[in-house]
Amino acid sequence: MDPFAALADPVRRDLLRRIARGPARVVDLAADHAISRPAISRHLRVLGEADLVTVEDRGRERHYSLDSRGLAPVQALLAELAAGPRFGERLLDGLDLEVRRTVRERSTTTATTVGPTEETA
Repeated sequence: MDPFAALADPVRRDLLRRIARGPARVVDLAADHAISRPAISRHLRVLGEADLVTVEDRGRERHYSLDSRGLAPVQALLAELAAGPRFGERLLDGLDLEVRRTVRERSTTTATTVGPTEETA
């Protein structure tokens, strides 16, 4: 399953936050929510299919842990979005300098051209 689809549900995001603090059993996770244990188990199954959690069987209990490798596509998207504009500030400063130079040259050329006309008028 796609990690973005798995993270779209607020209950699954909440479960992931709890599991990120340390491994947890289904019973512990269900105690924090007003939904049934089978519902929590279904959410955990979705998180497992998205490679966001791992399961370890200890006797009759299942302990869920965060699998941060599943978050790689999400982290890549966030890094891409946080990268900022495609042009660096240095390039924009160079463009600003060139625009100012062109405006200055044109105003000097115009003043030279207009200058004699003003004298004759």
